[in-house]
Amino acid sequence: MANGQWFPPDWPDRIRALADGALTPVAPKRAATVMLLRDTDAGPAVHMLRRRASMAFAAGAYAYPGGGVDPRDDDHQVRWAGPTRAWWADRLGVDETAAQAIVCAAVRETYEEAGVLLAGTGPDSVVGDTTGDDWETDRAALVARELSFAEFLDRRGLTLRSDLLGAWTRWITPEFEPRRYDTWFFVAALPEGQRTRNASTEADRTVWIRPRDAATAYDEGRLLMMPPTVATLRQLIPYAGPAEALAAAPDRDLTPVLARARLEDGEVVLSWPGHDEFTKHVPTGGPAPA
Repeated sequence: MANGQWFPPDWPDRIRALADGALTPVAPKRAATVMLLRDTDAGPAVHMLRRRASMAFAAGAYAYPGGGVDPRDDDHQVRWAGPTRAWWADRLGVDETAAQAIVCAAVRETYEEAGVLLAGTGPDSVVGDTTGDDWETDRAALVARELSFAEFLDRRGLTLRSDLLGAWTRWITPEFEPRRYDTWFFVAALPEGQRTRNASTEADRTVWIRPRDAATAYDEGRLLMMPPTVATLRQLIPYAGPAEALAAAPDRDLTPVLARARLEDGEVVLSWPGHDEFTKHVPTGGPAPA
């Protein structure tokens, strides 16, 4: 392996089926993921999770906290601080109810998987330590989907701090995948007084790591990652800290990145527009290259 790109073993067959017209793409589900940043003496670091070896998809790969949108967060008007829902709808390219649900998913998943909550008792506050038993009870109910995030905010009288998020990029799972997601990537800074922990049942390790170090570890084959994770790590490298990255977010292009598969000279060529490093050449009659 030249680098740490995770490549699903069934991709070649599925790519060939798509190219032959034998595979009908499934509709992608909405999702959100958050690159949580903090300042360190060595520069900005990002919080990453390693997916458990037992996971059916991307086992052992490093990723950010994230997951699917809960449809229950579409309709319920939560307490909201920061840019309006209309602003977020324009920024994310969706309607206002979908924008609220996507932002709620970003904040909820960060809380579920990292124990960090981007919400406060008012538009200018952020909660402190969230590690108590009562917080854990609510977090577990969110994970089990026994409680919607909108209900959680209402129960605790909390305001969602959308101003603490910056929309960074958008990737859509390739058309040949059986499970597809339309994922918005956000940046956020670790709030003062809060700390991360491995709260995810899908991860066996968490790290704070400089984006440059993580990208180098991928290049050397020491860390497994999927293309969106590597691409976003490289994009974070130029920024001196979380505040600088957040300030840059509103000007980021959110045109979706969608992999393309085409037949060329006896191979299926898999590419991600604008990200040539991830291009794969798959022989039409054999397995994918290592």
